[in-house]
Amino acid sequence: MSLVRDIHHVSLVVAETARSRRFYEGVLGLEPLAERPELPFPGIWFGVGARQIHLLELPNPDPVDGRPAHGGRDRHAALLVSSLNELIARLDAEGIPYTLSRSGRRALFCRDPDGNALEFIEDV
Repeated sequence: MSLVRDIHHVSLVVAETARSRRFYEGVLGLEPLAERPELPFPGIWFGVGARQIHLLELPNPDPVDGRPAHGGRDRHAALLVSSLNELIARLDAEGIPYTLSRSGRRALFCRDPDGNALEFIEDV
């Protein structure tokens, strides 16, 4: 049996919690979690099924510019969605660019307001 059994959360560095919240909550429809403890920096946690995304408002140690246009060629978090068409409609409505997966799967990649790459895989 493997020592590592599951993933609990993914943490992403953001510049402005409020701006990122509009993307994760407003565009993606994620629900904020009230259980975030008092930490010495701003941020917000979101529930994603039984897992979580933690947004940490901290200075970004990584360059935001110069990343590949296609998020599949960058480190990324992969999330399951019930409808890729609905996600595409939401991204288009907000003017958020994306690229389709080059693997042949029904999936796409986009970046959040801070350049973090996200993959969305249709899970029907």
